[in-house]
Amino acid sequence: MSDAQNDIIRKTFNVIQKKTKYTATRRLLLKSKLLKKATSMLVAEKEQNKRERDDALNERVPPLKLSGLSAQELQELCKDLHHKLDVVDEARYDLEVKVAKNDKEIQSLTQKIWEMKGSMKRTQLKRVKKSADAMFGSLNESKMSSKADFKANLKTVKKEEEKKEEVTDWRKNVEAMSGMEGRKKLFNAGQS
Repeated sequence: MSDAQNDIIRKTFNVIQKKTKYTATRRLLLKSKLLKKATSMLVAEKEQNKRERDDALNERVPPLKLSGLSAQELQELCKDLHHKLDVVDEARYDLEVKVAKNDKEIQSLTQKIWEMKGSMKRTQLKRVKKSADAMFGSLNESKMSSKADFKANLKTVKKEEEKKEEVTDWRKNVEAMSGMEGRKKLFNAGQS
């Protein structure tokens, strides 16, 4: 019986049970009629599946014509059929492996889902009564602390102090810088 038929029978029976107009004997009679109808539908469905299977087999595998074949031809036919069986067995094995792999993956994913559901239980938070002043005060404190944190987290820029040359008597400087020694000192001073 297909799932759709099961659903129809279940829904019909539930509707019958919900209505209190029907007596128990009437419900029992309806239930027995539903079961008889379901069994007849099941038999019809089995016969239809058998006919469809036979038609598919006749279409895919034509009947063998063995009459009038020599021993050599029969051996070739057996080898050909054996080869076809091997191909079908390989395909069947590949499908079985894929199905088993998918089943394992589905099982592991469902297990992960159950683990996540189990670990995600959150405790109920308790309601805390606060006055309006207390809420306003905590709100103000948080704003003030965030401003203070913001200012503390700013990078400070260090300004380089300008190098101030010492003011000395220019006459002493001229005498010291005269000649080759003085030019060397000026050159070194310009590089640093």
